[in-house]
Amino acid sequence: MLSYRYRLYPSKTIQTRLNEQLGLCRWLYNRLLYELNKARKQGRKITQKDTQSRIVELKKEEKPELKKVYSKVLQMVNYQLWSNIKALSRLKKNGKKIGKLRYKTGNSFKTLNFNQSGFKIENNKLILSKVRAIPIKVHRKIEGKIKGVIIKREKSGKWYAIFQVEDEPKPLPKTGKAIGIDVGLRYFSTDSDGRQIENPRFYEKTLKRIRKLQKDLSRKKKGSKNWEKCRIKLAKTYEKLVNQRDDFLHKLSRFYVNNYDVIVVENLKIRNMVKNHRLSSKILDASWGKFLQMLSYKAERAGRILLKVNPRDTSEGLTFDDPCRDFISANRILARGLGRPFQPVEGRPLLLVTALAVIEGQVSSMKQEAPCVSEG
Repeated sequence: MLSYRYRLYPSKTIQTRLNEQLGLCRWLYNRLLYELNKARKQGRKITQKDTQSRIVELKKEEKPELKKVYSKVLQMVNYQLWSNIKALSRLKKNGKKIGKLRYKTGNSFKTLNFNQSGFKIENNKLILSKVRAIPIKVHRKIEGKIKGVIIKREKSGKWYAIFQVEDEPKPLPKTGKAIGIDVGLRYFSTDSDGRQIENPRFYEKTLKRIRKLQKDLSRKKKGSKNWEKCRIKLAKTYEKLVNQRDDFLHKLSRFYVNNYDVIVVENLKIRNMVKNHRLSSKILDASWGKFLQMLSYKAERAGRILLKVNPRDTSEGLTFDDPCRDFISANRILARGLGRPFQPVEGRPLLLVTALAVIEGQVSSMKQEAPCVSEG
């Protein structure tokens, strides 16, 4: 299943309607959660089918305004509630400490889920049942069968349509090449062909503006017009940060998937790594987990092989100041993934690839050798 995300441009009238529907969905979520909690306190068993039937009753008896929302969207509110309950149950079985599901407050309900039906695209407009037509910017063609669309309101006030598409895998031509990738903080990554990718440090570069806006926001009266303006500025700054980071990660992962049949990476436990509070913000800024996730699903669709190996001892015997440390680690990762003994490496200077070159699609596909003397 793939997701295509497009910007929507609803009029003020349509925005009011969408916000009203989000409010009704939030009310429904909270009401069904209340009835679930009440039933459990009374020792009554209640199922997903029971709460589904309850929606019809609430429309008739208590909240006729729910009729303003497409029926499938209301059904998906119930589905979301039970998905959250099942997720908590899984965490509990895995020995995690869990609390209770919280009620949705304020503007915390942000999505309308049109599953299977209630939508269509015509003349650059997305037509939604009980909402009407909304201008949409389809910047790339949707390939595959559309299974549903999620309408999302971001904190910045922007609206997006996320199409969930069932698509057949499209294997790429074989290249006969394999690569090992070592991720880090000094450089985002170093590969076994001798490329060192600059760490873009998007969060670090945006931090000064974020702190200023947070300070400005704290000085405003919560709920006032000036407070709302400042809140939107801060939300847009975070949104830009996420978009920059995702763009970089998408293009870098696409480069490796396009050019290598086998990609070998370390099986990193990011959750454990961020417990180091000195490095946690830098690790999260690097977004290794998202990069590995992108590599994984893109490799699967392209018929490539992504191998994850134990990261233990990949840097054994190497000092932090060693210019070849990451390159040697990448070659050890590759050898471990392919199940063959590691051979000492040496060669010419590494190729430094800037973050801008990645974003502009100018990552060299030429094999580069490393500058290091043979590892003893």
